[in-house]
Amino acid sequence: MVQSLDRSQGRSGGIAAGASASPTFTGNRALQIEEPLIFEMGQPGRCGVDLPEPPKVKDRLNGLRRNGEIGLPGLSEPQVVQHYTRLSQKNYAIDMGVYPLGSCTMKHNPRINEKVARLAGIGDLHPLQPVSTVQGAFELIDSLAHWLKTLTGMPAVAMSPAAGAHGEMCGMMAIAAALEAKGERTKRRIVLAPESAHGTNPATAAALGFTVKPIPANAKGRVDLAALKSALGPEVAAIMLTNPNTCGLFENEIVEISKAVHDAGAYFYCDGANFNAIVGRVRPGDLGVDCMHINLHKTFSTPHGGGGPGAGPVVLSAALAPYAPYPWIVRQGDIWTVAEDGAKVDGAPLGRLKAFHGQMGMFTRALAYIMSHGADGLKQAAEDAVLSANYVMASLQDVMTPAFEGPCMHEALFDDGFLKDTGVSTLDFAKAMIDEGYHPMTMYFPLVVHGAMLVEPTESQAKEDLDLFIAAMRSLAERAKSGTAAEAFKAAPRFSPRRRLDETLAARKPILRWRPGNNPPEGDPMRQAAE
Repeated sequence: MVQSLDRSQGRSGGIAAGASASPTFTGNRALQIEEPLIFEMGQPGRCGVDLPEPPKVKDRLNGLRRNGEIGLPGLSEPQVVQHYTRLSQKNYAIDMGVYPLGSCTMKHNPRINEKVARLAGIGDLHPLQPVSTVQGAFELIDSLAHWLKTLTGMPAVAMSPAAGAHGEMCGMMAIAAALEAKGERTKRRIVLAPESAHGTNPATAAALGFTVKPIPANAKGRVDLAALKSALGPEVAAIMLTNPNTCGLFENEIVEISKAVHDAGAYFYCDGANFNAIVGRVRPGDLGVDCMHINLHKTFSTPHGGGGPGAGPVVLSAALAPYAPYPWIVRQGDIWTVAEDGAKVDGAPLGRLKAFHGQMGMFTRALAYIMSHGADGLKQAAEDAVLSANYVMASLQDVMTPAFEGPCMHEALFDDGFLKDTGVSTLDFAKAMIDEGYHPMTMYFPLVVHGAMLVEPTESQAKEDLDLFIAAMRSLAERAKSGTAAEAFKAAPRFSPRRRLDETLAARKPILRWRPGNNPPEGDPMRQAAE
């Protein structure tokens, strides 16, 4: 949160990184521009557009008309463009370099995907168009559905879920519906979840009224099979398991796990977050999976994060296919139609989970990615992702501490053992990565590993880029273990637009709204927390 211009220390009042060491008149540092809040830039009466006065109409607000200004800043068009361009330059992105967030699969989005998604007749579709005018769109969705069923070895897929967690909800609702049909819904109330599961797994089960029972991991970072078998019984509805798991490891007893779950009369839900590591190599349906959501943004390169549109299709086994939610796309001869709520279809579909039929833009991007790669290219992408992660692991295992022995899958997991007695924490190490020009890896997750550092390079990065990343990580590890750099690590990042926050204060007393004349003064710790 930037205050008024201070000519002696720059616009940031000494808060900007490096400003006190070499201040400039403006607070800028070459191309790193010190940017105030847009509210502080605004001037009353300034506007980037010129609209005519609206015609007078009868007041229908019934006394609720606003009495004061709305409070939006007044800026010219160039000011708005410059402001948001400068802000965008302060963000790290996959288009800038290696983005090693583990469990998130921050992979490159090929630009052909974006071009296809913007083609006339695709990018300008409206969900309320007559069915006769969107035949090609239905065929596109069906083609993507065919690919997803083929790659997973599953007979059915629900396309409408809006994201991974929504897909989890869809899959678990299908399981609940199947149990209801068998008269077992009230008896089977427990869902088993490995301790390394994504947090959305137990949350989804609990939201549907199930009781979640954790299953511990063994010394190799995989599900403890003996503990799982002892937890199974007539009251268990399902297991929610990620494979490859969140430790970056393949559950090598997956077939036996599946058999044990099915023998107990329960269902096997697989979290498909890490499908990018096995697509083209392993079909989850062959492993006994009953349903699995697919993150199109993780495996098939649709844009990731930022609160934008998502897509989490759910593939279903023959046992759960009848409960796929409406709407269904149905082909009748040469005509594509949509089976809406109440339509006569085989099975007992769930109700509608989402408005319309899903996210057309994400479907288009995913299909473009799949078709441009082909079956062999998708297989190679998975192989390259696993190769990249093992290259990182092998190159760093002598200076960092791998959490588990042996090769990994798509992500390399380290613990903080190599930092013992150095005075440097996982957080300090991650902050120092920012100064080296890298977004930090995932920290402190999965919780089964102390001080976890989860690195996922994906298949997107060239070897030269990985080599530089590895060299930077080695340098940081060696400096940390030297025993003389703890203070430097705790001061990192030094070269970012803002230094390290007081994260405790920022979490407990966050400043979420700008108010004129009601901001913390210079030197107030709340100001630093906000900045």
